[in-house]
Amino acid sequence: MRTCIFTVWTTVAAFCCCAGKSPKDSAGQIYRNPVVDVNLPDPTVIRADDGYFYLYATEGIARTPVFRSKNLVEWQQAGAAFTAETRPSWEPDGKIWAPDINYINGKYVLYYSMSRWGGVETCGIGVAVSERPDGGFTDKGMLFRSNGIGVRNSIDQNYVEEGNRKYLVWGSFNGIYIIELGDDGLSIREGAEKMQIAGTAFEGSCIYKRGKYYYLFASVGTCCEGANSTYTTVVGRSENLTGPYVNKSGKLMIDNTYEILIHGDSEFAGTGHNAEIVTDDNGNDWILYHAYRRSNPKNGRVLMLDRIYWTDDNWLEVVNSVPSKEATVPVFSSAR
Repeated sequence: MRTCIFTVWTTVAAFCCCAGKSPKDSAGQIYRNPVVDVNLPDPTVIRADDGYFYLYATEGIARTPVFRSKNLVEWQQAGAAFTAETRPSWEPDGKIWAPDINYINGKYVLYYSMSRWGGVETCGIGVAVSERPDGGFTDKGMLFRSNGIGVRNSIDQNYVEEGNRKYLVWGSFNGIYIIELGDDGLSIREGAEKMQIAGTAFEGSCIYKRGKYYYLFASVGTCCEGANSTYTTVVGRSENLTGPYVNKSGKLMIDNTYEILIHGDSEFAGTGHNAEIVTDDNGNDWILYHAYRRSNPKNGRVLMLDRIYWTDDNWLEVVNSVPSKEATVPVFSSAR
């Protein structure tokens, strides 16, 4: 795959990315959304030892495309997680959706959903490993299928660590669930039982711990209807990993209540399925997610970046709860 890098106002073809402006010294500089103006749904991100952030997305422009960046703004395509020969195939006609990248026991571990539209009973979640972050993943096979674990539409997984214990969170409009994994993260722990932690309004979940709280991010609404998409990023919190997760008034996410974090506006629609939260060198927190440009929905779900602000009562918000049009570039040192 050819590497390409462009600024946001540049017109490009095919798989090439359009990234926001970011000179070598990015302090005080401005970027514009989207930071990548090609189809990169359901992003997940990790920072590797080489100082780059690596981002993975739902299969589309490549077999699970991989992009990299020094600052979350200026991205270049680094390859793909799989080749035609190594791509998982245990779900007939299935696509690889919603990857989730992690570093576990000295290896890059990529959890992925494998599904086809309408295959809510046979879709499931698998796992692959690699020595490096830019591709070359070896599939370790299926963790479970919907009809085996008893949760319809078992997709949209997120790996979570709590002390020395490992968990997987997942679900799509049939409840959000959590289950414990084995020590290697490549299998379900023997005897582990799933537990529901949020209701049937949600998918695309992601858990982030800050202070004494666990924050459960999720998406509600329709993900994939272009300019008519109603996808919205929402959040609740709990003092325990397994809940109960609540909104600001104490109502339960298990009952489908939540706080809205980011919703669409006149320029962007379908703002959802956020990646992990990233903290820059100035202590500012950032969230990556996808959205459609209303003016060009055929371009797909493009990559968005916004800063998170924390309130005195330990809730979080994005300015005006809508995507920023432009903002100050995050600050990262090249050293790790």
